Amino acid sequence: MDTRSEIREFLTSRRARINPEQAGLTTYGERRVPGLRREEVAILAGVSVTYYTRLERGDMSGVSDSVLEALARALQLDDAERAHLFDLARAARPTSAPRRRRATRRRVRPSVQHVLDAVSGAAALVHNARLDNLAANQLGNALYSDLFATASGRGPVNSARYVFLEPSAREFYVDWNRAASDVVAVLRSAAGRDPYDRDLSDLVGELSTRSDEFRTRWAAHNVRFHDTGVKDFHHSVVGDITLSYNRLVLPADTGLTIMIYTAEPGSKSAEALSLLGSWAATIEQTETAHATTTPDPSHGS
Repeated sequence: MDTRSEIREFLTSRRARINPEQAGLTTYGERRVPGLRREEVAILAGVSVTYYTRLERGDMSGVSDSVLEALARALQLDDAERAHLFDLARAARPTSAPRRRRATRRRVRPSVQHVLDAVSGAAALVHNARLDNLAANQLGNALYSDLFATASGRGPVNSARYVFLEPSAREFYVDWNRAASDVVAVLRSAAGRDPYDRDLSDLVGELSTRSDEFRTRWAAHNVRFHDTGVKDFHHSVVGDITLSYNRLVLPADTGLTIMIYTAEPGSKSAEALSLLGSWAATIEQTETAHATTTPDPSHGS
């Protein structure tokens, strides 16, 4: 990722979405471009126009946290956007050691899988910053069975690749547009935290090449936290199901999080989730029985 370009495009896009009235400024005459002018942002942030122009061009060397806070207020950034601004500024600061492109973590410890398996009555999955799904409990595998069916054996199943490249995703997510925008916003945040993540850069390049819808959303520079909320699914086995999700960070495993999906007790979605669990258990029993009864071809008669 080109950090200077990321900073320039992020600040420009945030400036363009705020009109003077929203910022409490009085304007006169016709304006040629939407949003605030650079000098207006500078006034609101309490810095010189020259200094703000340097920042917007991607040069954040030496910028203080107080200036970043002032910029966040001037541009009316939400918590996720504010965090992204600080991440970009941190990535732009010069370091004594050369920065290497890093690969995303792709494995989970056995004890983390034990935690997933201990979760009952809820779907639980582990993913990394680029939305690779690295592990799941039985109900998590069942809920995302269509996604896991896309596994090719060449690496983890990726949610972003599924959303934008698999036709079945448009049926699985009841509000596909929201799901697509959320995925891109999460990847944008991840890119700001670590612009040297090689796997993430490769994923963004692939999706930008193969999906116009991804490319359009990526260019919007929207970011968001994906910590809690509600999702509506249409599962091929149990039909429509509404689940709340919560994100749990794994402090000992940098970049890995557990997503847990639960249904409102006593709701139709709770019944559907229970039915999904029964279906998953039946499939597992069938596969186990098949494995124990199938002759080993290495032991001929």
